[in-house]
Amino acid sequence: QVQLAESGGGLVQAGGSLRLSCAASGRTISTYDMGWFRQASGKEREFVAAVRWSGRSTYYAESVKGRFTISRDNAKNTVYLQMNSLKPEDTAVYYCAANPSGSYYGTSYAYWGQGTQVTVSS
Repeated sequence: QVQLAESGGGLVQAGGSLRLSCAASGRTISTYDMGWFRQASGKEREFVAAVRWSGRSTYYAESVKGRFTISRDNAKNTVYLQMNSLKPEDTAVYYCAANPSGSYYGTSYAYWGQGTQVTVSS
């Protein structure tokens, strides 16, 4: 079993930056592909970014491409999401997830964190 714990969320002004962390425990995530998703109030959960187990390949939603960067440190069992040039529409609860059974863009991941709130004010 893998437990995922997100941190780093908060309130930031538009144009600002935040760095989210997802710390894993229970077992190593070094062999797992990892993803970040977000869910705004009243909306469905949506894909944000994913990174292959090796860290060599990354994938992004069009809405965040060029502004967000996903990375991982397998030695620390942690995945990161650097978010720059934040916009009010980025406001959501952000979740990390591990080990997708299908497409990186879908929600068929085996493990999920509890989420961290990101609020971007205009």
